[in-house]
Amino acid sequence: MHIPDGFIDVKTAAATAAMSAAGVGLALARVRRDLPPRRVPLLGLSAAFVFAAQMLNFPVVGGTSGHLMGSALVAALLGPAAAMVVMTAVLIVQCFLFADGGVTALGANVFNMALLGTAGGYLAYALLSRWVRGPAGRVTAVAFAGWFSVVLASIGCAGQLAWSGTVSWLPAFTAMAGIHTLIGIGEGLISALVFAAVARTRPDLVGGSQSSQLSGSGWWLCGLVVALGLAIFVAPFACPWPDGLESVAARLGFEHAARQSGPGALAPDYALPGVDWPPGATALAGMLGVLMVFGLAWWLGRVLVPDTKSSAASSPPLS
Repeated sequence: MHIPDGFIDVKTAAATAAMSAAGVGLALARVRRDLPPRRVPLLGLSAAFVFAAQMLNFPVVGGTSGHLMGSALVAALLGPAAAMVVMTAVLIVQCFLFADGGVTALGANVFNMALLGTAGGYLAYALLSRWVRGPAGRVTAVAFAGWFSVVLASIGCAGQLAWSGTVSWLPAFTAMAGIHTLIGIGEGLISALVFAAVARTRPDLVGGSQSSQLSGSGWWLCGLVVALGLAIFVAPFACPWPDGLESVAARLGFEHAARQSGPGALAPDYALPGVDWPPGATALAGMLGVLMVFGLAWWLGRVLVPDTKSSAASSPPLS
């Protein structure tokens, strides 16, 4: 669902960039205020997993593929503000290093996937998990939230295409919501499986947990290895079919409007230049991307969240 350059006009790009900047700014402030320092590595780990998972396109129908967006899943694990920061870090790296999503369309992509998808997905998760209680209820809520987040983000994308005059609203809405309703089923299933696995094996990693067990580096190193494994060994063999937006653009006849973002991308289309073996080129690009989004998200967390150990050492003891 990454919008390339050329699909939206200047006014839409400017408006979505302004809204995204405001939304991400609020999310950063909320993370600074609320995220416990012991959960900072989860920002990097979540970003690494989302980046790797978004490389794993799965077939849907009629020559169209989909991939995990991850907004609702990360929001259920870390909370909506942290999820917005994680998704924004992923989208920035995808845009500038891999030419996945246009530079002028970055604000629109952040709005759709990092803000709208996260907020809508988390709202659906929070409401449904209140009605259907218990571990099974939370897994069910994550599944529905994942589906809902994808459909909601696709509707946002359709609105931006229509506002830009690229395509009329009704065909854009029908086509985008229709194909992403199917893609959302895969999103919901994957989100539910990952959430259930995390909740069963490491309940202290699930959002809202007050456990103090997040110590040492073993847990996040294992998670990073899993993300690297997905990017290196699975992503090169993902489904090559066009994704939902590409399929809709071809069906409605505006795919020709897409244009290259220009030089500067390190590995366009997730293929490292100079590597003659295509699976190897994709694997190396994926490995690089996982490490870069992990580092960026963790660095943002370290900058935003104060170190309580240092603060405690400098504070006088209570009498």
